[in-house]
Amino acid sequence: MTTAITLPSVSGAPLATSLPAKVRWAVRDALTITKRNLIAYTRVPEALFFSTVQPVMFVLLFTYVFGGAIPIPGDIAYVDYLMPGIFVQTVAFGSVSTSIGLAEDLQKGIIERFRALPMARSAVLAGRTTADLVRNVLVMIIISIVGFLVGFRPTTSVAAYLAGVGIILLFAYALSWGFAVVGLSAPNSETAQIMSFPILFPLTFASSAFVPVGSMPSWLQGFATYQPVSVTVNACRALMIGGDTATWVIQSLLWSVGLLVVLMPLAVWRYRTRT
Repeated sequence: MTTAITLPSVSGAPLATSLPAKVRWAVRDALTITKRNLIAYTRVPEALFFSTVQPVMFVLLFTYVFGGAIPIPGDIAYVDYLMPGIFVQTVAFGSVSTSIGLAEDLQKGIIERFRALPMARSAVLAGRTTADLVRNVLVMIIISIVGFLVGFRPTTSVAAYLAGVGIILLFAYALSWGFAVVGLSAPNSETAQIMSFPILFPLTFASSAFVPVGSMPSWLQGFATYQPVSVTVNACRALMIGGDTATWVIQSLLWSVGLLVVLMPLAVWRYRTRT
């Protein structure tokens, strides 16, 4: 006769140690931490508001100030060319909140308190990145509305547009795991923010987000064409306003999945060694 070993749970009901039970336990804990982080966003509405104002300002600035000075090949309005780049830039910059949130929780000792609870270790990172993914969905809706108000008109189908949004959100989720590593490596939230932007700025601005890569110096074009931000922007642009869809979509998916394969274990390892 074999004896079943059980795990404690917060509710008092024992959980069997079978793999399905462990998975359900981890998912439940991750959803709890996700809810906790989303509630924290609602308690600081100013942070959510200003994180939305910044991409809106970029839309207005590039559309009405720089748009007339940036030549776009083909019969494409600059605002149509711009908006896919704004979408990707917005979620990329929003991923910094993952590093800031984790660094802040470490600084305040909250993660140490989580470690004392009978919960899955993966829940802290999964909950943080999932909450930031939900926030990105809301931000994408707001920026889409702003884009339509300034003249953005996708020329493909609704399904293709939603597929482009899905590719952007997958890329944002992959970036969140990368910035989780940054947050777990920083001594405080201020340093985490400072550490994040030197990574983001070259990827965002040395890309096809705002200008065609062909207008850049020849020595920069190789990097600007094949780095993940440009590839994701091009995939989104092809799905929303037409173009070589399959090539860019496949490359973007490969980048996102590859980043997740590398960054998720790295973030988990850093979490274990830091805490």
